Amino acid sequence: MSSLQNISLPGPTITPVSKPFWDSVAAGKLSIQQCNSCQEWVFYPREHCPHCLSDDLTWKEASGSGSLKTWSVIHRAGHPAWQDRTPYVVGIVELEEGPSLLTHLLVKEEDLAYKMKVKVSFEVIENHTLPFFTKEETQ
Repeated sequence: MSSLQNISLPGPTITPVSKPFWDSVAAGKLSIQQCNSCQEWVFYPREHCPHCLSDDLTWKEASGSGSLKTWSVIHRAGHPAWQDRTPYVVGIVELEEGPSLLTHLLVKEEDLAYKMKVKVSFEVIENHTLPFFTKEETQ
């Protein structure tokens, strides 16, 4: 038995600005901000639009679809609680709405490809719902 099994995974850091994001994730939705002044989509959660500096941001449900820009296979976890879960894949996903986010990928290493279409999948780990991404199946 690994001594790491007694180490809890750290949960997300929830701030007043990011709380709507985490509330939507807990409800099985991916929400990001959109600026009401310039109409640009914004991620990560912020108080001001990085495009026009307006503070008139609204939370809207995103499509949950995007494409893979880059990835890395993690063999040595940055936190001891993740070590038993190695290897795992993290990547940068560009959402259809435009913003990119760093996320875990539930994709086999041999299936990873640049610009691969992915979709959000909500996973519960130690009582925390987290947005992961999977390969989008083509019809």
